[in-house]
Amino acid sequence: MAAMITKNKDRQISGQTGTDSGSSRAKFNPATLILVPAGLWLSIFMLVPLAIIIVFSLGSRDELGRIVLGFHLDNYARFFCGPYLSCLWRSLCLAGMTTASCLILGFPCALWLAFFLGKKRQNFFMTLLTVPLWISFLLRIYAWIIILRPTGLMSHFLTLLGWRDPPSILYSPAAVLLGMVYNYLPYMILPLYSTLEKLDRTLVEASLDLGATGWVSFRRVVIPLSMRGIVAGVIMVFVPSLGDYVTPDLMGGARVMFIGSLIQNQFLCVRDWAFGSAVSTILLVIVAFGIWIYLRYAEKPSVA
Repeated sequence: MAAMITKNKDRQISGQTGTDSGSSRAKFNPATLILVPAGLWLSIFMLVPLAIIIVFSLGSRDELGRIVLGFHLDNYARFFCGPYLSCLWRSLCLAGMTTASCLILGFPCALWLAFFLGKKRQNFFMTLLTVPLWISFLLRIYAWIIILRPTGLMSHFLTLLGWRDPPSILYSPAAVLLGMVYNYLPYMILPLYSTLEKLDRTLVEASLDLGATGWVSFRRVVIPLSMRGIVAGVIMVFVPSLGDYVTPDLMGGARVMFIGSLIQNQFLCVRDWAFGSAVSTILLVIVAFGIWIYLRYAEKPSVA
C-alpha cells in the first residue's frame, strides 16, 4: 500500500510539473506583437543609420570626395589633435548655459502653473505655452531676427522711449542664447509641470507644520520630489541644444563655429563624410554618457 501511495504521489507531482511547464508555454501574450512595428521602425531608421555613421567614421575620403571604407582612427585623432576641441567646448558651454537658463526660468513658471492656478486656467496657459511649438522652427528664429535687428521692432521701441542710439544685440552671443532659451524653454516647463502637478502637497504642509520655512520646504521637499521632472527637462533641453546649428548660424551670424555647424559643414560643404561621421559619433557618445549619468544618479529621488 505504501508503495502504491508513493507512486500515485509521484504521478501527481509529475502531472503538476507538466501542467506548470505547459502553462508557462501558454503564457505567451499576443499583445507583444504590437511592439514589432516599433522595433522595426527603430531598427531601420535609428540603428541602421547609426551603424552606417560608425562605419563611415572608420574610413577615409578620396580625392573625389567618395568614402573609402577601412578600419583606422585617423578621423578621431584629427578631431582631438586639431583645433576642433574648441568647437566642442564652445557647444558644451552654450548647451549648459541654455539648460541652466531654461531651468531657472522654467521651474518658477511650472510651480506657478501647478500650485497657484485652477484647472481651467492651467489648461489655458498650457495652450499658450505650446502654441509657439506649432509654428516652424525657422519662422520663430526669423521673427526674433526682425525684432532684434538694428532697424527692427526693439530698436524702434527704444527710440520711442528716448534712447537715441539703442544697441543691437543681433549677431552676438546674447542673441544666440536668447534664441536658444526661447526655442527650448517649453521642453523644460512641460516635464516640470507634469511632475509638480502630481506632487503630494501634504508633505509640503507637513514640513511647514513642523517649523520649516517656505524656502526650506522648497529646497528639501519640493526640489527632491520633482527631481524626475528636472532630469527629464535637462535631458530634453541639453541634448538638442548641444547639436543645434541653425540658431547660432542665423542669430549669431555664423561668426563662431559650434559642433553642429562643424558637422553640417563637413557633410554639405567640405564633402568629408568620414570626418563628419567621426564628429557625429563623438557627439553621440558624449550625449549618451550625459544621459546615463543623469538617469543613474537621479533615478530614485528622495526627500532630503
